[in-house]
Amino acid sequence: MDHLETGRLGESLAEQYFRGKGWTILGRNVRVKFGELDLVALDEGELVIVEVRTRSIGKVLPAEETVGPRKLKVLVRSGRIYVEKCRWAGPWRIDLLGINLDPGGSPELVHLPDITAGRIDA
Repeated sequence: MDHLETGRLGESLAEQYFRGKGWTILGRNVRVKFGELDLVALDEGELVIVEVRTRSIGKVLPAEETVGPRKLKVLVRSGRIYVEKCRWAGPWRIDLLGINLDPGGSPELVHLPDITAGRIDA
């Protein structure tokens, strides 16, 4: 499976996961100036930007540990652009869903809510 196929699989698994939690999915691969948002959803009235990271077992780092400061800044900037564009006035946050693929078993999903810890100035 190549990089793009792995990403698409991860985003499909993420969408199923969050729908199963009762979230409303507003968009997938939402393009905004300077970036793309993997998933945009509503969690009990809070807008959530979800970064989905999918990796095969055996890579150097697990998927949930692959978002560094540079990517976080891009996510915050893209999230702000989305929030302003859709005129969202309520609370919003950025979550990370790490998906680690094991060829012989089920994918492991690690959900890290609010990766900026409420500090959208990250």
